[in-house]
Amino acid sequence: MRKLTNVARRFLREEEGASLAEYALLLGVITVALITVVTQFKDSISNIFTKTTNTLNSAGS
Repeated sequence: MRKLTNVARRFLREEEGASLAEYALLLGVITVALITVVTQFKDSISNIFTKTTNTLNSAGS
């Protein structure tokens, strides 16, 4: 992951010749990474929202 971060930083610093296609590719990589993270932790995320909703509902009653 650190290597990807370093590549992204270097990519963003080098603005010469940066094209829309390169930015689209970077956006695609970030999107795939976010989808992977959310998919891996979907149960934990769902549990957090459920607990929060239950807490808010019980506090409001």
